[in-house]
Amino acid sequence: MDIPTGLPPLPDSSAAAPAGDVLSAEAHGQLAAGDEAAWHAFITAYEGRMYGYLYRLEGNSEDALDLTQEVFYRAWRSIQTFRPGERVLPWLYQVARNTQIESHRRKQLQRFSLEEAREDVGFEVPSAARTPVQAAESEQAQDRVQRALMRLPEEYREAVVLRFVEDLPYEEIARIQGVATGTAKSRVFRAKEQLADLLSDVNDLH
Repeated sequence: MDIPTGLPPLPDSSAAAPAGDVLSAEAHGQLAAGDEAAWHAFITAYEGRMYGYLYRLEGNSEDALDLTQEVFYRAWRSIQTFRPGERVLPWLYQVARNTQIESHRRKQLQRFSLEEAREDVGFEVPSAARTPVQAAESEQAQDRVQRALMRLPEEYREAVVLRFVEDLPYEEIARIQGVATGTAKSRVFRAKEQLADLLSDVNDLH
């Protein structure tokens, strides 16, 4: 069975996930059986979110589109491992993250040298820094935010995108990144501080 691969050139990354974001046993059975209509509906519901997430990480629409297609191919191959009744997005984010990492390995790209985040941050760190990822509304500001995001270490960039663009709680970010919840909080905090410095002259950020 061939899953649909005709993704639009620029999916709407702001598209909302289905209500509740939970895959029923019936829907899971249809996907596991290779029902084309079910897969088309599934991809249509989630492709925008996956594209937006991967574009923020890659900074390149062509690479993001290629990776988005691969994400759904991998989801199709591994749908039997998904447990009905659980949320879909955290699972898809994990698939997308693994897809991106393996893609970089295949291309033998140099990985970032990352500072080890502190493990003992067990609370929300207050910060006067602005949240650039949320605030940029104009196209020009969005472009500047994207360029600034690409200057962050990969783990910081992913953490702040998951928190402020994809609106995930810290516990799910930690699970996706394979770290302690405190580490996820620390990465988001440090990413916010670095982005605020990089974008300090953008007036419409707050």
